This record gives sequence, structure tokens and C-alpha cells, in this order.
Amino acid sequence: MFKSKLKKGDFVIILSGKDKGKTGKILKMIPLKSAVVIENCNIQKKHQKPSKENPGKIIDKEMPLHVSNVALYNTSLNKKDKIKFKIENGKKIRMSSLSNETIDL
Repeated sequence: MFKSKLKKGDFVIILSGKDKGKTGKILKMIPLKSAVVIENCNIQKKHQKPSKENPGKIIDKEMPLHVSNVALYNTSLNKKDKIKFKIENGKKIRMSSLSNETIDL
């Protein structure tokens, strides 16, 4: 099991691979593989088997990326960012390290 500072719905930038530099929102977290699925990134062809209802076809599917290959993207500064934590009123809050703004509202 991994401990990631990223969460589902975060806006991230891809740091390495064929989609390096692309940005997108995290659609799914896969903790057992330490991976994330990002919208419109790492798209591959998937052959779908035919059934009684629908014929077989080839679809484009977003595949998982390892969590180490993505970083949080600060849309206000247009830069990659790190996450730091601060405790206020007994609650742990995620904050941007560049702009000191809270990420979770």
C-alpha cells in the first residue's frame, strides 16, 4: 500500500513518458499498483470482444501511470507544485508549497 499526497480530482502534470507535459484531472487512484488514471492521457487501443448485444470494436482507453511520473499542477502559476501539510483546528490541510493556498476546500 502506498501513501500518496495526490487525490482523485487533483489537476496534475505528467513528468515522463510519451505524454510528458500534458495536464489533466485524476479520474482514478489504484493504490495496490501505486498508479493513477488521468483523463485524456496515456491513451491506448483496446480490443473489445463481441457479444450478443454489441459487435466487437476497438476503443481508446486511458491506461494507468505510476504515481512517481506525475506532479500536482498549479493552474494559477502554470507550474508544477509540491504539497505540504498544515494542521489547523485539529484538521490536516493540504497546501500548495509555492503559493501557500489550500488545495482542499
